Amino acid sequence: MTIVGVLALQGSFNEHIAALRRVGVKGVEIRKPEQLQNVGSLIIPGGESTTMAKLAEYHNLFPALREFVKMGKPVWGTCAGLIFLANKATGQKAGGQELIGGLDCTVHRNFFGSQIQSFEADIAVPELSSKEGGPETFRGVFIRAPAILEVGPEVQVLADYPVSSNEEFDSNSADGVQEGNTVSEKRVIVAVRQGNLLATAFHPELTADTRWHSYFLKMLADVREGSSSSVVSIGTDSHLNQLRIDFPIYQ
Repeated sequence: MTIVGVLALQGSFNEHIAALRRVGVKGVEIRKPEQLQNVGSLIIPGGESTTMAKLAEYHNLFPALREFVKMGKPVWGTCAGLIFLANKATGQKAGGQELIGGLDCTVHRNFFGSQIQSFEADIAVPELSSKEGGPETFRGVFIRAPAILEVGPEVQVLADYPVSSNEEFDSNSADGVQEGNTVSEKRVIVAVRQGNLLATAFHPELTADTRWHSYFLKMLADVREGSSSSVVSIGTDSHLNQLRIDFPIYQ
């Protein structure tokens, strides 16, 4: 059984650990920098990103997290975790928050609105379906969710979502909506992969569908092939500079 670290400062880390258990993997809570040395991959869960950032700063986790990403170890950020991994975030509160960085994208915090505007939607996931089987759509749970407005050339878009006519881009982020390898004015990106980094604006851990967790584990297997020393196992198993800027399970 492989060990996967789950950042456990705040948010839905227990739900990720439960989802990992359902696919036969052990998830361990990570709260201190030295604990990262015992895992070969990491999930940064959804939650309140400002609170998580303050706790990470208090525990001096940011340098270790940036080094973890820089070493090429698989990291998956969901919702708030996506914000942490982005190189740039807009729609922030005054003073912004510290980011890990590494993911070449611009993310808008709370793009879809406040807590009461949270929603569920079926999103097309051709890459996930191709690799993991199952339906061609995934039930996305969006809770005060961010959205990706722009991505770099090395970022693979895995899913996007249509923006209805009554939704408008925040004025602070409108400049990031361009032609080329970016979102259009009518769609925003909600899932991406760049090398060892995976990010989703929604919460797969709050559903019974474990395909995103299986997809992430295959990323870990890819790293294993290149570096046999990067993973801790308990059995057998079928520009990162400083940047400023308890849920139900849905069937």
